[in-house]
Amino acid sequence: MAKVKITQIKSRIGSPKDQKRTLDALGLTKMHKTVEHEYTPSIEGMVRKVRHLVSVEK
Repeated sequence: MAKVKITQIKSRIGSPKDQKRTLDALGLTKMHKTVEHEYTPSIEGMVRKVRHLVSVEK
């Protein structure tokens, strides 16, 4: 599978709890932090849920 880089670009303040938990599950705890994951269907679903808070590079 391909690797994908996910960077948090917006603050989680004011976001619903489920979106905050999704960011935690992705490993994003601070602004401008970048994590790398395999691009699986579960990661794709998490990214779609918080797409307004993150930037994705393939």
